[in-house]
Amino acid sequence: MEEKKLDLNSIIGFVLISGILLWMLYANTPTAEELKAKEKKELVEKQAKEAKSAKTVTATTIVAPADSTQTAAAQAQLGSFGYSATLPSATDAVTEIKNDVLALKISNKGGYIVDATVLGFDQFEKNSKKAVQIIKDKNASFDITLNTADNRTLHTKDMFFEPKLTTEGENQVLTLQLKAGPDQFLEYRYVLKPNEYMLDFGIRSQGLEKVVNTAKPLDLEWQLKTYRNEKSVSYENRYTELVFEYEDGKDDYLNAAKDSEDEAKDVSYVAFKQHLFTSILLTDTKFKTAKFKSDNLVEDEEKDTVFTKNFTTQIPLAFKNGALNYNMNWYYGPSDYTILNDYDRNLDEIVPLGWGIFGWINRYIFIPVFGLISGLGISFGIAIILFTVLVRIVMSPVTYKSYLSQAKMKVLRPEIAELNEKFKDNPMKKQQETMKLYSKAGVNPMAGCLPALLQMPIFYALFQFFPSMFDLRQKSFLWADDLSSYDSIYQLPFHIPFYGSHVSLFPILASIAIFFYMKMTTGDQVMSQPTQEGMPDMGKIMKIMIYVSPIMMLFFFNNYASGLSLYYFVSNSITIGIMLVIKNYIVKEDKIHAQIQENKTKEKKESKFQKKMRELMEQAEAQKAAQKKK
Repeated sequence: MEEKKLDLNSIIGFVLISGILLWMLYANTPTAEELKAKEKKELVEKQAKEAKSAKTVTATTIVAPADSTQTAAAQAQLGSFGYSATLPSATDAVTEIKNDVLALKISNKGGYIVDATVLGFDQFEKNSKKAVQIIKDKNASFDITLNTADNRTLHTKDMFFEPKLTTEGENQVLTLQLKAGPDQFLEYRYVLKPNEYMLDFGIRSQGLEKVVNTAKPLDLEWQLKTYRNEKSVSYENRYTELVFEYEDGKDDYLNAAKDSEDEAKDVSYVAFKQHLFTSILLTDTKFKTAKFKSDNLVEDEEKDTVFTKNFTTQIPLAFKNGALNYNMNWYYGPSDYTILNDYDRNLDEIVPLGWGIFGWINRYIFIPVFGLISGLGISFGIAIILFTVLVRIVMSPVTYKSYLSQAKMKVLRPEIAELNEKFKDNPMKKQQETMKLYSKAGVNPMAGCLPALLQMPIFYALFQFFPSMFDLRQKSFLWADDLSSYDSIYQLPFHIPFYGSHVSLFPILASIAIFFYMKMTTGDQVMSQPTQEGMPDMGKIMKIMIYVSPIMMLFFFNNYASGLSLYYFVSNSITIGIMLVIKNYIVKEDKIHAQIQENKTKEKKESKFQKKMRELMEQAEAQKAAQKKK
């Protein structure tokens, strides 16, 4: 290892650091103005105590103890805005507005929401009655940086607003003003409507042209440290992400698996999504630019954790004719597709239903059908079973085609084995004769793969469907107490990598069903596939997969939603039943054999594709023979 030496750059660094420390000591020496401010401290504390007992007719105010030191400092530093620090509202008091689904507390200090409780939903702890709180205990901030005319920088989160609560019909209207004078202020306006998770929010200014530098935009920063609300922290964290809409309907998100940053233009909304709950800031006047950042706070999924992500969004607010005027909205509530979609503001994109055809299947087929079934008043577990039965019935023709192809291949297996033995020293000839056999028999060896490919969109759509179904949250079925999370039947005294520290029963049942399904389908199919020289033995590979696939699913789904495992267990069990019915009562191997023999006697016109493949093989065979002669 090279020994570190003190070079010129290090010496310069030490000198600069020493200079900065000396300057800080000098700068922190009380000035005459600060001493004067300290003398006013007792007056401010007295005003703060009076504010605690002050009650208004229009506001429900909850008063927290005021920090007199901060109040005094604010009065000394805010210049024109020091007017606010001398008002009775210059305390950490909060005003509460509430409807049947949402309870909010807005602080005088900073003028932003310091508590957002989604009513009617509890956290993940068993037998817990702790409500889901998206915001609490200072995990969020909403701050506008004010650049004053005298070149100072102030932050609204440290300043005091004056609240006024009124009503407009059934709506609760809370107006908070950060005052620089009687007619000079920055204003936040909240409007909460009955039974709505969405509230109106406005930012406007009046008379600040001489107080704040309006030549450039003000920097707004919204930050949220997301609390864990679900049983499986790894599962919740996988779907906790920052989503945003930009440039007339485009949407994007930050990578949920790692720390990530991005920026966009013409942003119309930003969502801090916490899997099954979300916070959204929307604007009518698009933000010209916005920067986004997501920090992953789950360092070790084996350990319990309080937070999952730390989201930050930075937005410039532009002045127009010397004033701010933004009409916006806040949403605090479930990440429920139906609720978000009803707002008709493209908020359904916040729910990850898949892209392309997968999202289309979920939006226009699975969500409406499952909603119809679950609306019958039955348990959600039974609803999943009925939904699965319906999907399998619709897919039964594909299952029939797949099994029919496998049955034909099974009938041809003895003849294929003969060809393999006859031409074992001539792979090209063996392939040619095998294709001729398929052609004469009227059998397409790829027919068994096509049904599987047709089912892939369904498989992937369902894989996205169940994690996004808010209705499954904390709904029980049999031993599962929450269909949106894992169904633990036994807690292990240790942790197994990639598996976890608990045993879920539905994934075990689903894995067993998958094993028997693959045994029935893949087993016969791979035995009929000829092995080509220089190519891997697909039969051996598929035989291995019969055992590996269920084990992989067991590990993968142990921490997933039990509703998804329930679906795969029921789905594969039904498929096995359908295939047994097809095998024993519909498709008869002796009839298939007779049909194949009849097809062999018929002259069948060679397709262009078959002709081209035959010619290519013949050319390859001729080239190989020519090389041997040389």
